[in-house]
Amino acid sequence: MKVNNKTYDILKTIALIATPVLAFFASLVSIWNIPYGAQLTATFTAIDTLIGAIVVALNIKYNKELKK
Repeated sequence: MKVNNKTYDILKTIALIATPVLAFFASLVSIWNIPYGAQLTATFTAIDTLIGAIVVALNIKYNKELKK
């Protein structure tokens, strides 16, 4: 899978920003007893984890291509 720099930067930014936002959301869920809060937090965290894994995989592939 090959992506351009802009797409990579967007994915990386989402992954980096989403983590603290999710922690904040998880705090609000427990404070305000938001319905389905645990499910929402778990779903968003899973999506953020997937994006982070894609960013790492793309970075590894890019670095391997640079060494060639």
